[in-house]
Amino acid sequence: MLTSTEKSTGYATVNGLNLYYEVEGGGEPLILLHGGLGSTTMIAGVTAQFSKQRQVIAVDLYGHGRTALTDRPIGSESMADDVAALIEFLGLETADVMGYSLGAATALQLTIRHPERVKKLVVVSTPYKRTGWFPEVLAAMDQMGPGMAEMMKCSPLYQTYARVAPRPEDWPVLITRIAESLRKDYDRSKDVAAITVPTMLVFGDADAVPPAHAAEFFGLLGGGKKDAGWDGSGLTQNRLALLPGATHYNILESPLLVPAIAQFLG
Repeated sequence: MLTSTEKSTGYATVNGLNLYYEVEGGGEPLILLHGGLGSTTMIAGVTAQFSKQRQVIAVDLYGHGRTALTDRPIGSESMADDVAALIEFLGLETADVMGYSLGAATALQLTIRHPERVKKLVVVSTPYKRTGWFPEVLAAMDQMGPGMAEMMKCSPLYQTYARVAPRPEDWPVLITRIAESLRKDYDRSKDVAAITVPTMLVFGDADAVPPAHAAEFFGLLGGGKKDAGWDGSGLTQNRLALLPGATHYNILESPLLVPAIAQFLG
């Protein structure tokens, strides 16, 4: 069992990868998963806040940050298997898991595929089905391709990747693999309805996912079906938060994000 309160880094040899991770803080373990094209840098602010009370394990997902690409496609299912293997590698029985965007899809798949490894799940800003994104967001995903790699070299995402990736020249390959994954259709409604671990959904009220979809997602988990009653006896174990003024692109910076999730995690 991990017990160190100091920040440490390492690589877990899992599923043919050297999966990079960082550990910071002490207490109950919380795994944090970044969004697409990001790395642990993307969630550094959230990590710093949670590590005051928790042992935070931040991961560079397959092909991202310090975790190199292989011949394997990018997909939330296989990345979920990587995180499950990491939990075992670290000697943990279970952990709370929080993911943002692509990381949220991975955390969701982790819960679906390896429910015995997840204590509580937090999904931030990702839909349960592809058509849950706004149409204009889907259109942008459909247009994404290797041609964007050069255009994005002025972005902070690329600058971080170029600084830490084992092979910075893989940037166009990463963009291509991400684009391929974004075009795949999916609908996880049946799997979501079968989830039994306590789950919190967090979206911005100006997210890339409409609030109506967030409510549908919550409904699949059994939430929002009836009045909870004056004594709260009708509450389920699951929670939904819509953060005011938050978008898909700035939700990690919302001052309401960590306090809302911390209350849920307990």
